[in-house]
Amino acid sequence: MTLPRIGVTLGDPAGIGPEIVVKALSELQTLPSAQYVIYGESRIIHSAEQALGLRLGWNHEIEMRDLPPGVTYPKTRGPSEAGGRASFLWFEAAVDDARRGELQALVTAPISKESWSLAGLSWRGHTEYLERDHPEAIMSFWSRSLRVALLSHHLPLREALERVKKDVILAFLRSLRQSLDKMSSGITTFLVAGLNPHAGEKGILGHEEETEIRPAVEEAVKEGMDVAGPFPPDTVFLMSRGKPDRMVVALYHDQGLIAFKMEAFSTGVNMTLGTPFVRTSPDHGTAFEIAGMNCADPSSLQEALILAANIVTEK
Repeated sequence: MTLPRIGVTLGDPAGIGPEIVVKALSELQTLPSAQYVIYGESRIIHSAEQALGLRLGWNHEIEMRDLPPGVTYPKTRGPSEAGGRASFLWFEAAVDDARRGELQALVTAPISKESWSLAGLSWRGHTEYLERDHPEAIMSFWSRSLRVALLSHHLPLREALERVKKDVILAFLRSLRQSLDKMSSGITTFLVAGLNPHAGEKGILGHEEETEIRPAVEEAVKEGMDVAGPFPPDTVFLMSRGKPDRMVVALYHDQGLIAFKMEAFSTGVNMTLGTPFVRTSPDHGTAFEIAGMNCADPSSLQEALILAANIVTEK
């Protein structure tokens, strides 16, 4: 049997990415059988191995795609132009390989949006870069108890609220349903969150539910989708929690992520839907403040590796 090839990027070299990659891949017995291809610099991996007292088994299951970006890394932790450039070049190379079919999935360690900005990059993160060629890409979050999809993600709140329109929501629901139908997700039902307290109380606390959200839900139902809502944002996540056939549709980043990270901060996974290859990542950031201290928890990255491998295998 041919093993699936899964790319793993190191993320920002000044963050916890190298540490959690080494920790996760040093326990191959806990991961699905696959060929894991690390995109980064071998010197960074070797340094992490030495600091952690671990060694990766360099064999047919783990290989290194050594990509020196030709930069000198800062000696202090934190965002930097060098870190942004390196993490982007590693990610870009892995995406190119995935598009060519050389990888079946891509798992990305955390990058710093500030570092990317310092490096002169116009994208705010991984998902925005993928949206360049895949405009229907969707940011979603998965754990064993809760699944959430975001109508909008890395936008200022004022801009995100402007996207709460019937046509935008309906197009999003169509794309989400199409993306999930291509994989064995088991998700059949979408629960759409309201925007205002108590989902607007029939217009008393806001009108968007009645003028934009409910009409989009009703049109989606007419098209044959199992969609319900809008529901009060403070209860919709409880309605989906522990029910693997349900996914909450949150209308902006923090509406979805506050609930999700309270539920599964250490084990949650960010997955991009709507792309021709699987892409997952931990649901946390670079954690510059603890980088190099050997205290970073690799659980979320491990779950991202497991989810990516399982989806590829089940396709």
